[in-house]
Amino acid sequence: MFIGALTLDILLGDVRSLKQKRSVVRPIVAEIQRKYPAVAVAEAGHLDLHRRAEIGVAVVSASAANCDEVLDACERLVAYHPEIELLSVRRRLFNDHEE
Repeated sequence: MFIGALTLDILLGDVRSLKQKRSVVRPIVAEIQRKYPAVAVAEAGHLDLHRRAEIGVAVVSASAANCDEVLDACERLVAYHPEIELLSVRRRLFNDHEE
């Protein structure tokens, strides 16, 4: 069993309030959930900053290759949004043999 985790740090465009931030971030999170129902996704950081957001994605799979494939697809989906800038991506892969 493999667990893949992806953390996406994003900079939002012309956003001046937390309400506007939510109107940008929520549709992105919902799109990931809709296209990849087997992943867990949530806004996970920078909750009090109006121009930054952190989105966390997690997937469980029988193979490392499948984890990477799904996380790559999620990263591409977020990166293609023109209203945001992807600042950094952190990826971790865990397996049941690690301690």
